[in-house]
Amino acid sequence: MTNITPGLLMIVAAAFVPYLPHHIRQVFMLIAIGFSAVSLFAGEGVHWIIFVFGQELILHNADNLTLPFGIIFHIAATLNVIYGWHERRPMEHTAGLAYAGAAIAALHAGDLITLFIWWEATAITSVFLILASGTQRANNAAMRYLLVQVASGVMLLAGACLYWKESGTIAFGAMELGSTGTWLIFIAFGIKAAFPFLNGWLQDAYPEATIIGTVMLSSFTTKLAIYAFARGFAGTEYLIWIGAVMTAFPVFFAVIENDLRRVLAYSLNNQLGFMIVAIGIGTELALNGAVAHAFAHILYKALLFMSIGSVMYRVGTAKATELGGLYKSMPLTMIFCIIGAMSISAFPLFSGFTAKAVIMKAVGYEGLIYVYLVLLAASAGVLHHSGIKIPYFTFFSHDSGLRPKEAPINMIIAMAIASVFCIGIGVMPTQFYQILPYELNYQPYDASHIVGQFQLVIFAMLAFTFLMRFGFYPPEISSTVLNSDWFYRKLAPRIGNPFLLIANKIGVGANAFLIKFTKQFISRISYIYQHPVTGPVTPGPAAIALITLLMCVLLLTNIF
Repeated sequence: MTNITPGLLMIVAAAFVPYLPHHIRQVFMLIAIGFSAVSLFAGEGVHWIIFVFGQELILHNADNLTLPFGIIFHIAATLNVIYGWHERRPMEHTAGLAYAGAAIAALHAGDLITLFIWWEATAITSVFLILASGTQRANNAAMRYLLVQVASGVMLLAGACLYWKESGTIAFGAMELGSTGTWLIFIAFGIKAAFPFLNGWLQDAYPEATIIGTVMLSSFTTKLAIYAFARGFAGTEYLIWIGAVMTAFPVFFAVIENDLRRVLAYSLNNQLGFMIVAIGIGTELALNGAVAHAFAHILYKALLFMSIGSVMYRVGTAKATELGGLYKSMPLTMIFCIIGAMSISAFPLFSGFTAKAVIMKAVGYEGLIYVYLVLLAASAGVLHHSGIKIPYFTFFSHDSGLRPKEAPINMIIAMAIASVFCIGIGVMPTQFYQILPYELNYQPYDASHIVGQFQLVIFAMLAFTFLMRFGFYPPEISSTVLNSDWFYRKLAPRIGNPFLLIANKIGVGANAFLIKFTKQFISRISYIYQHPVTGPVTPGPAAIALITLLMCVLLLTNIF
């Protein structure tokens, strides 16, 4: 059992989910996740190899890097099953379980071809979480999302083939940029990690998914890319500067965004940037920081998406302009949202504090002063838009007059479990650090770090209060903010539509010609059949057509 690739049982189990009664279905999924988790304890090493066309495909490879990602992916899958317990549509459960399983299986791929298979599987399964919304906006976003994700997979496959030709191996390990193959693989990972100018799919698709689907999507796709970068391109200097940009640019979009799920999608970009910077540094301390931050981020980001999703489930919207005053009727959801907000803000005694501290320490050790300042400013930004804006406009702000029921009990339980993890990691960092890839002797609770973080928190809160008090804060208006997705949502149709129109006209004309030609041809053949040539008469059109047809048959026979 332990030799089986983790996640594979979840994918197999997903095929049976639609045929099970509701409550049995949920229990069945939890059991599948539990059996999959057993495979995590197979120990380090290669546990499953097959040979295809003379190539060694490693289906189950385990080491110190796969373990922490495998643990948190299984925890996230479990939380999502509990959170979506009330949902009776099998499509979301089937797609969600298969999606999580594919992501977990991808973690344990020891070669690039196996990685590609699971890489594409995550794209295909996850798109159904967007389609399940059933709206036209969701359908359009799903198609755009699928095209981007499949493009990432195609680049990965092409890069793997070139890398095999260049190096003679398809093993998935440390690579260096310098060849076409490695650059293609790098870009493929970058698309899934939502690099700058490649990030539009995230803010476009995630908010259009179902309430459960958005929580699922936030946990796996981008973190799989973080894992891939940590394994394949640790120490690549380009990543330091790419990551720094990633932390900074989403802040401005998040401030003016009205849809709170899109705000959280932008903050997801911001947090990924911290991980990318750490991977670019590539030291053991930095990689520990990247893994720790990914682990903590999955939990507190899921908690924030779950809290906003619970609100959306009760009132039908996540627009800041339509919310406010919900603390009166949804106090538990408010508490969980604040815990998630304090975690992402790196408030002492919460998970973000103990995870982000390792990254900041690694940046400081390398003397990257400008990068450190960018990360510090980005920390203030995420504190503002996710730590303050999300709970303020949802539960406080103006009173919307909405008085919905508290979230369903299963949602409360899932948020409570995530909250316990967020607090537990913050309170017991030493135990948390033990699951990281490398030994870490670090105490985040030193006086300078605590004082510095409190200063950052107080500054952000005062800035927010000042802007709100004196009317400088950008007004929350109902709108859709576009960033890099403008190119394929607005520009591409304007450029492509004239060519598509011309192509359509050519296609319609060609189709009409073929139909007319076919009808005439059949008519002529029918006429020949009904009026055979007999006797010594002068050859007419029918005879000439028949002779021409026979000659063509003879000619083709001689050729082939």
